[in-house]
Amino acid sequence: MLDIKEEIILTDARTLAYINMYAVLGTLENLCELSEEARQLVKTKKPVSIGFEVNGGPSATITFKNGRCRMQQGCDNCDVKLPFSSCEKFNGLIDGTVTPIPSKGFTKIGFLLKQFTPLTDMLSKYMRPSEEDLKDEAFFELSTNLLFYTISVAISQIANNDEIGQFSAKHIPDGNIKLSIAGGPASTITVKDHRLVTVKKSPDKFRALMEFADMKLAHDLFDGKVNAIAKVGEGEIVMKGMINMLDNMNRILDRVALYLA
Repeated sequence: MLDIKEEIILTDARTLAYINMYAVLGTLENLCELSEEARQLVKTKKPVSIGFEVNGGPSATITFKNGRCRMQQGCDNCDVKLPFSSCEKFNGLIDGTVTPIPSKGFTKIGFLLKQFTPLTDMLSKYMRPSEEDLKDEAFFELSTNLLFYTISVAISQIANNDEIGQFSAKHIPDGNIKLSIAGGPASTITVKDHRLVTVKKSPDKFRALMEFADMKLAHDLFDGKVNAIAKVGEGEIVMKGMINMLDNMNRILDRVALYLA
């Protein structure tokens, strides 16, 4: 286990901002897709879009429509705009230490306070579940799905923005990597010129596969309760295809826990 000083050295605020934007807030798409409670919470008569603009960092817009939401890069056409002067300030939004002030869309404050904030609170509950919550089978399955999607996107953000992650990405050849849970969610990690992009669906073709045997194993791995290498040896994690793709992706995956801790 790394101590706090080592974590500070091995992580940076800009990479964390990209993870928080696209991997964490991006998982609101999946929460609204998979949870009826979430869909009911953000149902509106008209679409509402919230833009997040981080100075020196990412920029994206989340649009809510018919109880669902979608994220896209940039925030030129948003109803509500939340500007952040630095990556550190934006990261403070995610950890609850910063309250943003909209630069646009003051008439939509009600949506921010009564619908968007409770939705992010709901996501946090699934992302950082209590042992008691995980005893509920439906909660456990949804929590595992959301963690899976968050981690699969975080891999690409670390590969593209983190100095150590970029080093590993330089050794990954072009092609698709399939990351999946047997009988559950799947993502495609596409590598092109050593940059990674995650698409939250199964690929038609892939050069490498990493698949977890079941939801429980995946959740235990995400929580650090089991050893991945041991589970590969036991056949509970299937790895096929180009080993150098998987080996370097796993090096990046090891860094996800540092940022999402």
